[in-house]
Amino acid sequence: MEVWRGLLLIVVTVMMMIDMQGRGSEAQLVENFYSSSCPNVESIVKQAVSTKFSQTFTTIPATLRLFFHDCFVEGCDASVMISSPNGDAEKDSSDNLSLAGDGFDTVIKAKQAVEAQCPAVVSCADILALATRDVVVLGGGPDFNVELGRRDGLVSKASRVAGNLPEPSFDLKQLNTMFAKHNLTQTDVIALSGAHTLGFSHCNRFANRLYSFSSSSVVDPSLDPDYAKQLMSACPQDVDPSIAIDMDPQTPRTFDQGRPWNLVAGKGLFTSDEVLFSDSASQSTVVDFANSPGEFSGAFITAMRKLGRIDVKTGGQGEIRTDCTAFNS
Repeated sequence: MEVWRGLLLIVVTVMMMIDMQGRGSEAQLVENFYSSSCPNVESIVKQAVSTKFSQTFTTIPATLRLFFHDCFVEGCDASVMISSPNGDAEKDSSDNLSLAGDGFDTVIKAKQAVEAQCPAVVSCADILALATRDVVVLGGGPDFNVELGRRDGLVSKASRVAGNLPEPSFDLKQLNTMFAKHNLTQTDVIALSGAHTLGFSHCNRFANRLYSFSSSSVVDPSLDPDYAKQLMSACPQDVDPSIAIDMDPQTPRTFDQGRPWNLVAGKGLFTSDEVLFSDSASQSTVVDFANSPGEFSGAFITAMRKLGRIDVKTGGQGEIRTDCTAFNS
């Protein structure tokens, strides 16, 4: 009997260790991870991001979108940064071809600045996370502390991207299902959509809402009529994919509280935007955010920190790349 009890104890202990390892990636991220090895890393990255922003506003939406696309595929491990001579890396996926080069350049420049002072210490994944926080602040959004300790991933394949990023045509159920896989709630979905207060999109990503919505309605009825006319004027029916439209028709260069009000007013650019208000299951949260800027900012911070924990590599996993665009040789 004692032997069986001993074996049972061993089995239970091993299972607990496996479970802890499975969940440990989140717990191992800490805000002061580089306090000894690279104490000035945050100021170095902030300066590099500010310099890039002074050259082009696109730095802000490009970096923010890059972080989201990175985290939702292989986890927040900078796998999206890898360049491949064969054109088969994650960034080469059709879902990622629209990522603006300024986002990649922001991380590369920040990494170079960090390497000059702390060689082979700070991961590209952590630099991308820090740069994302910095562009949110530069855009007028809320400041927040970034958890650090990520390592860079060793896998970057275009074939692994499809089906892992939300589509502009998604309804609420599809959004919730995809985000739930990453431990993100419906409130997180709504808060993170606030990032669409910055940046632009191409006409072909929402043209179906203007010209071929359904058999009974050419234009999506959830669109404000005047806003629909504005979009149709900017995006002719024979859609030119190169035409870009601001995602926020009011203040496209400011992270502000107008984002929830845009949804209430029927001015969400994508179906996946406007559904957050038109669906009764999420409408009350959008209205709450519109009426309470502080609540919206708090929810956005919470969601961003949770986003930054998705499938991170820590400890002995991954590597610390010296060049963000290439695996260490």
